[in-house]
Amino acid sequence: MNTFSIAIHGGAGTLVKGMMTPELEVQYKLALKKALDAGYAIIENGGTAIDAVEKAVVLLEDSPLFNAGKGSVFTATEGHEMDAAIMDGKTLNAGAVSLITGIKNPVSLSRDVMERSEHVFLAGEGAMQFAKELNYKLENESYFYDELRHNQWLEIKGTDNFQLDHSLKKDSKFGTVGAVACDKNGDIAAATSTGGMTNKKWGRVGDSPMIGAGNYANNKTCAVSCTGSGEFFIRGVVAYDVACLIEHKNMSLKEASEEVINKRILDIGGDGGLIAVDTKGNIAMPFNTEGMYRASKSSAGKEEIAIYKD
Repeated sequence: MNTFSIAIHGGAGTLVKGMMTPELEVQYKLALKKALDAGYAIIENGGTAIDAVEKAVVLLEDSPLFNAGKGSVFTATEGHEMDAAIMDGKTLNAGAVSLITGIKNPVSLSRDVMERSEHVFLAGEGAMQFAKELNYKLENESYFYDELRHNQWLEIKGTDNFQLDHSLKKDSKFGTVGAVACDKNGDIAAATSTGGMTNKKWGRVGDSPMIGAGNYANNKTCAVSCTGSGEFFIRGVVAYDVACLIEHKNMSLKEASEEVINKRILDIGGDGGLIAVDTKGNIAMPFNTEGMYRASKSSAGKEEIAIYKD
């Protein structure tokens, strides 16, 4: 039987150990494990990779610890603008949404775009109209309110500064969640979701919902979900770049992922990380920052839940 596996991430960046209390570290690892186990159970029981990645990301969106769904950061107008994408490696079908508000699980809406519309990417008012036609419930602003996130916003409110999630440094943590999986049939899929940047303006969109930049899946190569400095991941077409190195340079999943994260993205000034899986169930989780919230589990017997490099 094909080796099946799943990997998830909750963002990368300057995750300084001294700033993380032992209690909070336990909370993060428990949240990662909950999402990992739920996604893994789906493929273990014969379910599809696409179902597994959606389920894992839904649980990460439901946690206030991560900058996606419930834990989304505040925009310059004290609101929330969320993005998400999902892609099926077997069919190359994909769905994405951007600049949506009030949707509890943006990743599920992106899957509905993939399966219930003739399009790939819906944004803003149009995406919201699509959600309403599908009878999505719109949550109140209070559902998305988180005191830590609000305090982050208050610190830079009224300025031209923006912040990539939480910590002392402006570019501290890239708040994105994602999942990649390989099921028993050897089919792969990827999903990514984010709440964007604190104090972002002008409808800024990062790499997360862009197919090929922050999210990509193709049974010929790999499935990838990225977390990083979005502008650079867009310019580097990072997720697709990993797949290209596998397809055209005959690199392994590990080699291609390392090349992109530890050389190519750094060469243009970006940083962050990614998770990737291929149709043999191999997993790669490289990052060039101090840490990346990440977890993986394979039918080969290996499980990992980690935050820092060690």
